[in-house]
Amino acid sequence: MATNFSPHLVNSIAETISGAPISIALISPNRRHRDAAAQALAGCTGYEVSEFSSYPMRLDDASEIMDQKFGVVIIDLDGDPEFALALVESISADGFATVMVYSESADPELLVRCMRAGAREFLTLPLEQKLVEEALLRAAGRQPVGRTAKKRVGKLFAFMASKGGAGATTLACNFAVALAKESQEKTLLIDLDLPLGDAALNLGVTAEFSTVDALEATDRLDTQFLSQLLVKHSSGLWMLAAPGKFIPYQAANEAINQLLNVARNEFDNVVVDLGSQLEMMDTAAYREASTVYLVTQSGIPELRNANRLIQQFFAGAVPKLEIVLNRFESRGQSVPEEHVTKALTRPAQWKIPNDYAAVRNMQISATPLVLTDSPISRQVRKMVSAVTGKSETVAKNKKKIFSLSFLG
Repeated sequence: MATNFSPHLVNSIAETISGAPISIALISPNRRHRDAAAQALAGCTGYEVSEFSSYPMRLDDASEIMDQKFGVVIIDLDGDPEFALALVESISADGFATVMVYSESADPELLVRCMRAGAREFLTLPLEQKLVEEALLRAAGRQPVGRTAKKRVGKLFAFMASKGGAGATTLACNFAVALAKESQEKTLLIDLDLPLGDAALNLGVTAEFSTVDALEATDRLDTQFLSQLLVKHSSGLWMLAAPGKFIPYQAANEAINQLLNVARNEFDNVVVDLGSQLEMMDTAAYREASTVYLVTQSGIPELRNANRLIQQFFAGAVPKLEIVLNRFESRGQSVPEEHVTKALTRPAQWKIPNDYAAVRNMQISATPLVLTDSPISRQVRKMVSAVTGKSETVAKNKKKIFSLSFLG
């Protein structure tokens, strides 16, 4: 797995009261901060400390590397406070590692945000060795007697539209159905295009409960409660639908994060339809997504919006962005393809052919396009194959099986 971590073992001392040293990860992109923390830790016995000179490139890297290796993770907040808080939340979700944070700032609001994200200790620079020792002793008391292998959290795929009507919902629904089929893994589609999401309508699903029911029940939201809100599509895909009636609702970021965390602990794959909800840019739907698919078209308004979104939210490496140019026509486009690429600041990874009749038929019959053969379904399956890592040969064989089973 690609990562920009550069671990350096700086201290290995006596065994802890549990019989083995506790491994500590010290993460800070700031050399001065990192040296100060390492110096404070050097005087504490019974710990192995590994230094990391940068934050992970992706939050998924942290959940796989950190949670399986370290009992304590100490994170410097000051390098990038927002990403550091997301990192705290990602690592804390496992429940094994004790997460501590430190900063030059003693801002009460920052402290509250850290605790909500899951940090158990908040330290301020300059670090006092006595306070660090006391925090580590509390962490040692939280260590389980025996460690079981952590279940890998599910992958998260987010679909967002540069503009209403760009086709994000249609693509999210078909991508989710194809992913459930091809991967043979437990897959969930969540409609977060509130309050007017229509993913259920696209799939012909009638749901008794909705995304709002989940978001309003954070005090009791766990995998068992979530399962009671879901409906299963005939393809095997599970779904959490938007409300069937208009319900004005503004979801809190914490509620969205909790919903996605619970979902990823239960499902191998979670696909989220975000519509054009920019209010969710500061949630796990974007921060922790394996891929964010930005769905746009070649019209001037869509390209203008896409350009602004890319410049504002996707200038860095996180989250991973893939552009989907929907209703693409190789000939007769109102905007030449080279101008489209310039507006998007990069080439589109996926070009979905324009087939109005096929999409209209899907909306009328509520039969996903990927369950039949069409230019659109072939492109969506390629998107899924890129995610699953399966060869084109396997994808083609599965396509034939899908067609026969649903046409016969």
